[in-house]
Amino acid sequence: MLMAPDRARSSLATVLLLLVAAAVVVGAAAAAAAGKKKPVLPAVIVFGDSTVDTGNNNVIGTVLKSNFPPYGRDLQGGATGRFCNGRLPPDFVSEALGLPPLVPAYLDPAYGIEDFATGVVFASAGSGLDNATASVLGVIPMWKEVQYFKEYKQRLAKHAGRARARHIVANAVYVVSVGTNDFLENYYLLVTGRFLQFTVAEYQDFLVARAAEFLTAIYRLGARRVTFAGLSAIGCVPLERTLNLLGGGGCNEEYNQVARDYNVKVKAMIARLRAELRGFRLAYINVYDDMVDLIQHPEKLGLENVSEGCCATGKVEMGFMCNDKSPLTCDDADKYFFWDSFHPTEKINRFFAKGTTAASLSLLT
Repeated sequence: MLMAPDRARSSLATVLLLLVAAAVVVGAAAAAAAGKKKPVLPAVIVFGDSTVDTGNNNVIGTVLKSNFPPYGRDLQGGATGRFCNGRLPPDFVSEALGLPPLVPAYLDPAYGIEDFATGVVFASAGSGLDNATASVLGVIPMWKEVQYFKEYKQRLAKHAGRARARHIVANAVYVVSVGTNDFLENYYLLVTGRFLQFTVAEYQDFLVARAAEFLTAIYRLGARRVTFAGLSAIGCVPLERTLNLLGGGGCNEEYNQVARDYNVKVKAMIARLRAELRGFRLAYINVYDDMVDLIQHPEKLGLENVSEGCCATGKVEMGFMCNDKSPLTCDDADKYFFWDSFHPTEKINRFFAKGTTAASLSLLT
């Protein structure tokens, strides 16, 4: 069957970007072996929620933490606060670009500005575009992440000098992953009253407006190359499957449709900002389609379970409920799409990072 021209061009572009990403990874590895590893970009700077939080929640007053086993069981150094058995997408992006293989959390006292000069994470598990989302579990809201970025710029200027700091900020790649909690921990959990204030469509518009404000804020602070992830198939995470009793434990298609509609609005917003903000290079990351494709065709990555998490029963456990006391945790997380009832395994994070790396490289031209 022939593809429509637009779809064919899109597919070709995706293939070309992935080939470029692969070339960069191979080149970086070869350079490293020769002792001449040269970064493609000066830094990876990260904002968002638990999908990219590498440990900021460890040091704030929230119950939403993951700095204990079995989290981090496949990561050298153990549990770091990453909601995974191993590394997160920004870690793989950083490594692929010739930078350190772990991107440190800004609030982690084990790291200093010399570490943050090549990569830093401001993200906080449980956060969202809506300030009310962060208040549900007492985590860092997005406006505070922006404040930390401002502080980081000042520290960076003192450490590296103003000219070098400006170069790092202007040429870094920015990874933004946020939005799932706004729906699953806020709107549909009925805890903040947003469901009374907005219809679903109105809430989508509200969130997209907040996303535009956030992106404009970091642009004004010097960000120029930004990847922004759309929503995944939020109705397919194990927790939502467990709660979907009327649907027989399958994906909640109502939630998935909400994610699809939201993503359409996000893409339109990104196109508008590209046109309005001079020199602002924005790339949309299509997490939704990649996730659905793997769930429908798990054999592509050798997966055996795409409906439950590896940790404990894999149906509802996350955070402190996912602990090393459970005798049910799987032996091989690589056979699973999900690590706990909400978050992907390291294997899936590595897969998703390839798309983000390719998108990051597309922003160089």
